[in-house]
Amino acid sequence: MATDSDAVVREGLSSVTKGTLFLLVSTLLLVALTFVSRVIIVRSISQADWSAFSFGLTLAGVLAAIGSLGLPSAVARSLPYASSDEERRTIVRGTLWIGSVAALGSSLLLYVFAEPIGQSLGSSGITLGLQYFPIAVGSGIVASLIASIFQGYEDVTPNALFIQIVNPTLFVAFLAASIVVPPFGISYQEALLAYALASVVTLGLLVFYLVLRLPHHLPPGPRAPTALPRFLRFTAPLFVVGIMGTITGSADTLVLGIFHPLEVGTYTASLTLARLLPIGIGAAAYIFLPVASRFLRLNEPRSIGITYVTVTKWMTLISLPLFLIFFFLPSSSLGFVYGPNYTAIVVPLQIVVAGAFATTLLGPASTAQVAFGQTRLLATNAIAAGIADVVVAFALVPTYGYTGAAIAWGVATATYAVLSLVELAVLTGIHPFHDHLVVPVLATGLPVGAALWFLHPSLPYWALPVLGLGIALLFVVLVLATRSIDEGDRLLLEAVEQLFGRPLPFFRRLGRYALRRQAP
Repeated sequence: MATDSDAVVREGLSSVTKGTLFLLVSTLLLVALTFVSRVIIVRSISQADWSAFSFGLTLAGVLAAIGSLGLPSAVARSLPYASSDEERRTIVRGTLWIGSVAALGSSLLLYVFAEPIGQSLGSSGITLGLQYFPIAVGSGIVASLIASIFQGYEDVTPNALFIQIVNPTLFVAFLAASIVVPPFGISYQEALLAYALASVVTLGLLVFYLVLRLPHHLPPGPRAPTALPRFLRFTAPLFVVGIMGTITGSADTLVLGIFHPLEVGTYTASLTLARLLPIGIGAAAYIFLPVASRFLRLNEPRSIGITYVTVTKWMTLISLPLFLIFFFLPSSSLGFVYGPNYTAIVVPLQIVVAGAFATTLLGPASTAQVAFGQTRLLATNAIAAGIADVVVAFALVPTYGYTGAAIAWGVATATYAVLSLVELAVLTGIHPFHDHLVVPVLATGLPVGAALWFLHPSLPYWALPVLGLGIALLFVVLVLATRSIDEGDRLLLEAVEQLFGRPLPFFRRLGRYALRRQAP
């Protein structure tokens, strides 16, 4: 018999499923469009200019994360957790005002230091890039804040549609226009201008969406002034998390740019593939945060645990095939994506995909910590991971180049995820390592990995996507064959049926076959 708690979980899983599917599609489009834009740029400018572009893009990302002050995660958690619209109005208005000032300050800071940074690295290309990227930094900060406001209302449209689809589409369109408009071709400066213009237009569209849609969620009315100090106190540790999280994701690239600037472009090629692994869990985590915060307000911690495990399990369906292919067939994977010039750079790819898969398998632990208000612990974890990235990078990069950078990224990324999960498990009992997740992962990963390792198959490029789909199908078959189904899967099926508006009898029959019998 369904319980009230089951209904809460089903509603949450419905929201998570719908949001995750939308974000998955948009993320895949983002990856595809980003790949297209990078191919266009790489084929149009020199290798030195491409490395300068990559370095500037990384530095701009660091400053954008710092300039957001931890506000996006804080507002996405605080809006569903707040008990009144008065509090929510205060949070929204405070976020927009503070965030806009921070965005302007971050942009000016990067612009002022563009020339000194470029001169210190001996690159005029970096100087030029850092004079354009401030536009994207300011626009990106405000855009992320607007998206986070709607994230708090479990609306992923601003992030999925505008940030992940419209923005890269505009970038590709502006690059294409440079190719077909006289004098034809794309210069380094035109690529920078196209990137900046895309960010500005995207921000304009988001502001229009904010004005149009926010009143449907939050009608005009009075504010609760005391809510802002509480919100800012909650935000403070997340500011540290944002800074150190950005360092964890970028310090290795920046250190590589200092000692081996010409290797930055090659290294980011490996990182781009590694960052495909967490797109599923990242999409789910984006909508999991407001849903989990709402569960807490309803005093439903059990619902958070069920949702956490279910989300982690089915997002592994995306990351496991990518990990097995990238790790055991690295040369073929690089050649499939980037062409024959990159097929020899295999060790960095294997290292970073191992770290990325580890973080995916642990689930959205850091997101759950934000929902539970464990922000000080999260800040400590981020500091530890950031220090690990910097220390390992400076220790290894001067000698080992991009291989050392890959080790630093993998160590730091795994450190952050492991610390978060251990703390979450100890304090709340939530973790993903239940039989119905571990058994199908091992049953799929061990034999497939062993076969690829010992056989070393030489596959044509077109066979790699087919192999990935085959591994995903094998995972689903083994979930059923090993009866690795739990109550969360049943509730997920009911949530999916609600989205379709009708029962799915075939999947119900499979579920009845595989569902474990519960002890009395």
